[in-house]
Amino acid sequence: MEEFHKVRRLPPYVFEQVNRLKASARSRGADIIDLGMGNPDLPTPKAIVDKLCEVVRDPRTHRYSSSRGIPGLRRAQASYYARRFGVKLDPDTQVVATLGSKEGFANMAQAITAPGDVILCPNPTYPIHAFGFIMSGGVIRSLQVEPDDGFIPALERGIRHSIPKPLALILNYPSNPTAQVASLDFYKDVVAFAKKNDIIILSDLAYSEIYFDGNPPPSVLQVPGAIDVAVEFTSMSKTFSMPGWRMGFAVGNERLISALTRVKSYLDYGAFTPIQVAAAHALNGDGADIAEVRDIYHKRRDVMVDAFSRAGWTVPAPAASMFAWAPIPEPFKHLGSLEFSKLLIEHADVAVAPGVGFGEHGDDHVRIALVENEHRIRQAARNIKRFLASSAKQPNNVVPLAAHR
Repeated sequence: MEEFHKVRRLPPYVFEQVNRLKASARSRGADIIDLGMGNPDLPTPKAIVDKLCEVVRDPRTHRYSSSRGIPGLRRAQASYYARRFGVKLDPDTQVVATLGSKEGFANMAQAITAPGDVILCPNPTYPIHAFGFIMSGGVIRSLQVEPDDGFIPALERGIRHSIPKPLALILNYPSNPTAQVASLDFYKDVVAFAKKNDIIILSDLAYSEIYFDGNPPPSVLQVPGAIDVAVEFTSMSKTFSMPGWRMGFAVGNERLISALTRVKSYLDYGAFTPIQVAAAHALNGDGADIAEVRDIYHKRRDVMVDAFSRAGWTVPAPAASMFAWAPIPEPFKHLGSLEFSKLLIEHADVAVAPGVGFGEHGDDHVRIALVENEHRIRQAARNIKRFLASSAKQPNNVVPLAAHR
């Protein structure tokens, strides 16, 4: 039977191949150290859970909620932006709650995309950045550049060689998967370019609070006038260790927020009200929970970089995010990221995310998530050290199981 049109536009989900291999290994009794999925292992702070439990006892909160977020939650997000970035937002017209930033991105694509619209998108990048628009009938023009002096020239080429002219530009700094960060000066240049060329900016700032060098990542909305062209997406999943709660936000340009709000009004009734109240409680806190989470990831990052280096795999230390973007060791580079990821599961009991899952330009890297404790990270390094030593001695014996089938 022929696949449906939208399904045909989606390639096979690369990560599913790794997940199947991981599940198979575990069924055989292997202790897989999973550094693949960016699924925080830290518990949600007790005060947030306590607030949820308090509110959920009120049966009035069990009814349908508000698709765009209860007023108290939108006010809390606006207050967070004022404190953290010095950005003033109207909670009634410039803030909408989303079911995680992923849903917000996908539904923004639904709201603004006409068939054939061109979107400028980094490659590699988090899959929903591209596929939200592909599923909405858009066309992706990839940007294989870093947030440096080469970015604006790449945008100019994207404008020059796109018909029709691009509708929107996607930004994601700190980046998932590359962990790159952007400066406020970078955002100033991009905003000026977007205004000159009448392009929408969609910025994913999900990792704004996970940083390690003492310099908090800026928001694009800090640029004067950016709100004329930009919307920014944030998530509570990593900041407050709330991934399963599915709580995020879109903030910024009133016209774009209105379009997203209208689409969402047809699709959902918002998150469960007690979750929204607990989320507001978290945002209105003193920041101690955020600092504790940041400190844990910082320590894990340092352990991972040191232990993996001692194992023979040099991994650049990320300045932010909960990920490291690791070049595939030279002897395995020819295999590509998917086959190398399979090897790590089969021969080292370690799971990572293949870089090709974030775009074809990521195929010479893998993403390592800091979602295991320091002891487990050191164990992963020991396993990898044995694997690398064994493969150096007997390179012909180390091939993915898939090659035997």
